[in-house]
Amino acid sequence: SGRKIIVTSGPTHEPIDPVRYIANRSSGKQGHAIAAALAKLGADVRLVSGPVAIPDPLGVTVTHVDTARQMLAAVEALLPADAAVMVAAVADWRTETAAGEKIKKQPGKGAPVLPMTENPDILANVGHHAMRPQLVIGFAAETERVVEQAKKKLQTKRCDWIVANDVSPATGTFGGDNNLVHLISAAGVEDWPKLSKREVAERLAASGAEDSGGTAERFDVMAGVPTSRFPGGTLLRWPGLVAGMLFYSLRDRIG
Repeated sequence: SGRKIIVTSGPTHEPIDPVRYIANRSSGKQGHAIAAALAKLGADVRLVSGPVAIPDPLGVTVTHVDTARQMLAAVEALLPADAAVMVAAVADWRTETAAGEKIKKQPGKGAPVLPMTENPDILANVGHHAMRPQLVIGFAAETERVVEQAKKKLQTKRCDWIVANDVSPATGTFGGDNNLVHLISAAGVEDWPKLSKREVAERLAASGAEDSGGTAERFDVMAGVPTSRFPGGTLLRWPGLVAGMLFYSLRDRIG
């Protein structure tokens, strides 16, 4: 069987009452595309999806959830795993208590007060988990100082890589078909061109190397650290999600 990879995708919906909820504009297109691309490589992909309006990827085992707490429980239930790719746009907050009935307008009383509480940080939980996958990839959806914010998350959430993107309304990223990402690791930042979300997923899941005349370290998904150097200058074309850390591992170990 293939290597087990957990992928999260889509938004979460945090209920206010039986009718209303707190959400965001994530469509799940990028996470689902990544799950599909990894499955095509032969990986045993376990997708945990928030509420989306797109079909489940073929060849992928899917768990459907609504809330952040449900998503965290589903992810932890799938551990241990070889890798985790946390793409979902999880709501940061929820109401302390969801109302059991629809909240009604009260004439003369104004809007209701909704005490809020913080949701669990799924990426940080996975990054610091006792059964932490050997490779942990996070996504950072930002509207300002995109790379700066993502660099902070790389450390605080104990990720191996962060894929950062600008989700400001003008970019059309949320709900759209294209994405402009920055791949961030301890080694630095790679600025990728604007691509379709399918192309981003395929590039992340592709295995490829090119002779650059220098020397590169090999990164192994099973070790998560540099394990050897290649003479002759083999440099990874995309030293990121899978092409960097999974190329030498998934190529030989999936199946």
